[in-house]
Amino acid sequence: MPTSADVARLAGVSRATVSYVLNNAEAVRISEPTRRKVRQAAEELGYVPHAAARSLRAGHTRIVLLPTSHVPIGPPYSAFLSELQWSLRRLDYTVVEYGSLGLSGDEAARAWAELRPVAVISLGEIALSAHNVATLKRAGARAVITMGPAGVPGAHPLVMDQSEVGVRAAAHLVERGHRRIGVVVPEDEGLELFSAPRLEGARSVADAVIEPLPMAYSEESAAALAARWRSLGLGAVFAYNDEYAMLLMRALLDEGLRVPEDVAVMGADDLLIGRLLRPRLSTVQIELPSGDHLAELVDRAVREPSEITQRHDLMAAVAVRREST
Repeated sequence: MPTSADVARLAGVSRATVSYVLNNAEAVRISEPTRRKVRQAAEELGYVPHAAARSLRAGHTRIVLLPTSHVPIGPPYSAFLSELQWSLRRLDYTVVEYGSLGLSGDEAARAWAELRPVAVISLGEIALSAHNVATLKRAGARAVITMGPAGVPGAHPLVMDQSEVGVRAAAHLVERGHRRIGVVVPEDEGLELFSAPRLEGARSVADAVIEPLPMAYSEESAAALAARWRSLGLGAVFAYNDEYAMLLMRALLDEGLRVPEDVAVMGADDLLIGRLLRPRLSTVQIELPSGDHLAELVDRAVREPSEITQRHDLMAAVAVRREST
């Protein structure tokens, strides 16, 4: 197994220089030609730094733990999380995705703490408490970042307020002259994190009478809802997101109902396929920050743990009118 001493001999530099280069030390100034020479020697020998040894020297790891999502998330969110991981990697963090399905807050905090992450980014699917945050910090986490709908004491709150999506959808339909509006509530397990605040956001819109409509993500469930639509007395529907909206719109058309003349249909997430439908699907476009922006917030929280305490709203939403409304 090659060692840093072997790399130093091949590159003609000291072991300290090898360590500074391969650990991306910013405090020491090393010329770019020397950096290239060290990296080339390490690549030729197949040498990689020992993560545990580096962690002992630094007093902490460079692991950012990201619990894997156990609910279906749409393309805007999956693209955002992928960009975040690339951005963290460019800042020399190692992103570890952790399968946390079925774990409670206490169980998850203990399991995550075993990896000694320098930061944890919780997506909000597991409800963390102040005690859980303290457990992680005792294990060396310099920052615990929550991205759910509400903050957690001791953690850095980066809020993704899904209620704004419901507000924008319902307000758009009210502006189009609709007062009695159905809101699809997915029956599929795990989506309450998104669907419950979207429903509450729609309910907060003045002049809107909201009717929750349970529906599973299946053609059969959409067809069953469409079959009784005439008896509901609803002129419009916010169908949770674009995928549920497309399912329901197809079922409504099959029932002989016209969109938007008989039923105005609104989705969310602004998927490309919604623009290819006829009629084109009106939607709520969700605006998320860049992965670089969030990675910089994470890095700042790690370097200056006491600095980021205020709430950061990560999400904005805007209604996009197309032919379906």
